[in-house]
Order: sequence, then structure tokens, then C-alpha cells
Amino acid sequence: MGARKKSAPRRGSMGVRPRKRASRIVPRVRSWPEVDLEKPKLLAFPGYKVGMTHVFMIDTRTNSPTKGMEIIRPVTIIEAPPIIPLAIRAYTIHPTRGLLVLSEAWANPPKELELKRKISTINEALDTEKMIRSIEERLSEVFDIRLIVSTQPKLVGGLSKKKPDLLEVKIAGGSIEERFNFAKSVLGSEVDVRKVFSPGMFIDVISVTKGKGFQGVVKRFGVKELPRHHKHRKGSRKIGARSPGIGALATTPQAGQMGFHRRTEYNKLILMIDDDPSKINPLGGWVRYGLIKSTYIVLDGSIPGPRKRLVVMRWPIRPSPYSIEEPPRITYISTYSKQGA
Repeated sequence: MGARKKSAPRRGSMGVRPRKRASRIVPRVRSWPEVDLEKPKLLAFPGYKVGMTHVFMIDTRTNSPTKGMEIIRPVTIIEAPPIIPLAIRAYTIHPTRGLLVLSEAWANPPKELELKRKISTINEALDTEKMIRSIEERLSEVFDIRLIVSTQPKLVGGLSKKKPDLLEVKIAGGSIEERFNFAKSVLGSEVDVRKVFSPGMFIDVISVTKGKGFQGVVKRFGVKELPRHHKHRKGSRKIGARSPGIGALATTPQAGQMGFHRRTEYNKLILMIDDDPSKINPLGGWVRYGLIKSTYIVLDGSIPGPRKRLVVMRWPIRPSPYSIEEPPRITYISTYSKQGA
């Protein structure tokens, strides 16, 4: 017999430290891509995760070994009904403190949105025109224009909640004046996901992963459990310093929070955007979700988070290794019931 191996790669990636709980369930977009567009456009759109299935499609990725061939791919479904921009937020730039909010202009929210469930202090008698004029008067000081958008949970088939989720979205393209005029044109009206994304695009998905609570090192980092015998009276699933006064290194696997982390998946390919739920709803509905009732997006691969969790889809911030000559053509979508999955 050969000598027993005494070395092994460390368990647990250091690239996702600290492994702590997300500060909120609606993930904040920390970075925005620098996109050169002719006309102003929103750079993100929220949606709700439905589940996964599989499709047959024609591969249209350049430099792909299966280009032009029919392949089978796992896909994720995201229900993304229209959003409502509720406010324009103007930022100014400070030489040392960075972006600072200069002013805001709020629209009168529709009653069916029930925004008071989210913001109890919202005033129904808002003077939107006055707030917009205050931004126009100081437009020379504005460095960036963003929109505060609201989801419409009542239009989502798998949700029973009525409280909307709010998200700040950056506007890219054109000058500051053109972005401001675009924000005024969509303020208080519905914005469809097709005005932000299109099939064949690569996007980033930001979400909060499924929470698993407080876990030990064996499940959290995959370390090997010690052999169980009488000498391990203090436990066989422990790791770290045994002698008093010797502190553990920062790289030492330790017990703690597992899951419910804010994570970003890069370069997810949009295969399809459609309004007809009958094309994709399985018999009996989606497991632990129900039936899709509004616009949905089909993404290639998996994304973080459990079903019904809000995800933020953003324009890609890193270049994809592939380019798409034409939008992928789906030849078959599996609609078999996923009850046994």
C-alpha cells in the first residue's frame, strides 16, 4: 500500500466571506454597468422565481462546440409583471463623500397598488409637478438620475401577498436631461420587461439564497468527521484549536449562518420572454408556487434563491465568453408536472 495522503485542498471558498445573513430580502444593486446607449433605458428589472424545467433549443452561441445543434438545457422561470416607477431620485456628486441625494419627485401611486402597506407615511395628495420643477431648476447640479420602482404582487400568480417591493434602478444612455425626460415620461405608468431586456441577451441575476439556519462545520464547509470512538467524548464534528490560549485562524472553518446570503449569478442567457402562460404552466401548477398568470422570462441555467423569492435582473457588468448571432430558438418546453421532483 502506498503512503497515506497528508494534504488536501481547503474546504470552503474564501471568495464569499463573510458568510452572514443578508441585510434585507430585496437585494440592493451595489454596482451598475457602464452602458453606452443612444436612448435612455432602465438597467434592471425585478421578478419572482417560479421554478425550473428543461427545454430543447437550437444552440446559437458563437464558438460553441454544439453550435447549430439541438441541445437540452435546464432553465429557470421568472414571473415578471410590469413595474410602476413611483419616484425620480436625482443624485449629485461630492468630492469626498460620493453620491448624495439632491432631490426626489414622487408620483401619486394607484390605489390598487396599496403602497401604504409598504410606506405607511406616504401622502396621497402629493404635488408631483412641484417636485419635478424643483429638480429641473437644479438640473445642472445633477450627476445621476434613478427611478424608484414598485412591483405588482397582485399580478403574480404564485404570490398571496399584497405588499409591493421597492427597488432603485439606474437609468443609462443619453445626457442627464434626456434621462430626466425619460424618467418623467414613465413616472406613475407601467413599464414592461421588454422595454428593458430582450431574448438573446446575457443578464446578471441578484438574489438572496435559500436560508439553512445555523449549521456546523461538516455541513457548512464539508470537513471530514473524525472517527467515532471513546476518545472523542467532546464531539467528532468539531474542528479548530484544542489548547487554551491558541486562537483559530481566519481561514479555519467554523460553525455559523448557512444560506440567506446575497449572491450574484453572472451572464445568464434569456431564452424567451412571453405573455402566454399556457405554453409553460405544467399540469397542476408549479410545485410550491401555483400557476403563472402574467409575463414570464425563461433563463438558461439555475439562479439563487427559493421559489417565490424576488430576484433582480440587471444588465451584465462583465463580458460574456460567448456572443449570440440570433436569439435562441426553443423547439420544446417540458410542461410535465414537477410534483415528483
